[in-house]
Amino acid sequence: MVYTPSALAIAATALLAAVPAQAGLYPKSSKVLQITGKNYDRLIAQSNHTSIVEFYAPWCGHCKNLQPAYEKAAGSLEGLAKVAAVDCDEESNKAFCGGFGVQGFPTLKIVRPGKKPGKPVVEDYNGPRTAKGIVDAVVEKIPNHVQRVDDKTLESWLAESKDLPKAILFTDKGKTSALIKSVAIEFKDSITVAQIRDKEKASVELFGITKFPTLILLPGGKEAAEGIKYEGELKKAGIVEFLTKTTNIEANPDPAPPKVKVKDEKSKKPKPSKKTDASKEKEKFESASASQASSEGAAGGPSATDETIVEGATESPEPVVEAEKPIIIPDPAPPIGILISSAELEKECLGPKTGTCILALLPPTPDAVVSTAVGSLSEISHRHKLHKRQIFPFYALPESNEGYATIKNALGLADFDVIAINAKRGWWRKLPTKGDKIAESDVGEEALENWVDAIRLGEASKSRLPAGLVPEEPEEPASVEAEVPVVEETPEAVKEGEQVVDKTAEPHDEL
Repeated sequence: MVYTPSALAIAATALLAAVPAQAGLYPKSSKVLQITGKNYDRLIAQSNHTSIVEFYAPWCGHCKNLQPAYEKAAGSLEGLAKVAAVDCDEESNKAFCGGFGVQGFPTLKIVRPGKKPGKPVVEDYNGPRTAKGIVDAVVEKIPNHVQRVDDKTLESWLAESKDLPKAILFTDKGKTSALIKSVAIEFKDSITVAQIRDKEKASVELFGITKFPTLILLPGGKEAAEGIKYEGELKKAGIVEFLTKTTNIEANPDPAPPKVKVKDEKSKKPKPSKKTDASKEKEKFESASASQASSEGAAGGPSATDETIVEGATESPEPVVEAEKPIIIPDPAPPIGILISSAELEKECLGPKTGTCILALLPPTPDAVVSTAVGSLSEISHRHKLHKRQIFPFYALPESNEGYATIKNALGLADFDVIAINAKRGWWRKLPTKGDKIAESDVGEEALENWVDAIRLGEASKSRLPAGLVPEEPEEPASVEAEVPVVEETPEAVKEGEQVVDKTAEPHDEL
């Protein structure tokens, strides 16, 4: 292939955009909390709430694939737990990420309050990379300060801490909800929270409860007759406002107030020339990070396996801990080839004897979705080559190629589309989308690989190529030697229709 500067200028925009460093994956409007090595202690370690923290790099393909699910999890857990992320590609965060032993992206860790304030317990999250998987795992780690009270223990519970207000949730459910747990955390050590089942008839009758769930407050630990019912919507914001106004007790401050550093000129000492632990961790982290940056996550971080609870959970680093040896990650993934001329297109993908090709049609002005698609295709192609697995070729087809318009018009494609085509067998297959046009979630690495695998296994539906798109095979002289046969997959019948299943996380903000 001949790569002329003018032709490469268009395609390179999309190819290079798949790899460069960015300002971060999550915008300011995101419900994902942006943290750094400097504010981790105040926002996460000192918090009474459970958090999940994603250690990521903006160039990481796996991180981009996780982003939609992580955003969705943040929405589901809003007010119940913290969903945070730290950009480990930032220079100021490298020692911090290294201190957590981060060697691949994305790495997810659940941080829950420990026995000592400011010393949380940190556990790796190795569960499914889905919104539901993340939400369910975090909800299980929310501390439970809600006491279970029944008819037999009600009197003794009311006698405890008489000066403290008491809140009681009457419910017909046996399990303590994430919502009431989070309310108890907000008023930890200032309002005692309990839960009583509907089957505790004496308690239900004593407080005049007629429907479930019902929340009542006993201000100042007074007698049951003075209980105040909460009449608002059973959502956290309303409940917290009710408890605050009724008791004049503010919820616990979160995040913790920032620490004020006082400089002591007398205590200043010359810095030792020996490398600090932090600088060593930074160097180790940079080595592993650079390797993965080159391969765009070919080896990835923790795998999408069922959640594993680590028995030997550790306390949060301060923030430097001894890291493992850097992971050796394979060679970088080169970008997919570019078909500059119509002759190249015919030779590689549109000739009468050419086999299956994956073509990414590139518009004149590539955007983030195009960049994601090209990056994902590059990763998939490279991974197959590393494992010595046979795979058909992937190519980028820029708008400057005359064949771009030919294929686009003949197949009725958009300016940007991804297709599989087999000129010899006479079929083509368009990448399925969830909407009217290709979205970033449609071209994530996992989505594209599933589509490619379906084509390899002959499971995907196909359409017939229109007549005239593939040039006629020229007649060969009788003396021409037989060519080496091309191994192709078994032809499949053309099928219609696709089904896309989208699993979402269940809500946890209900009583």
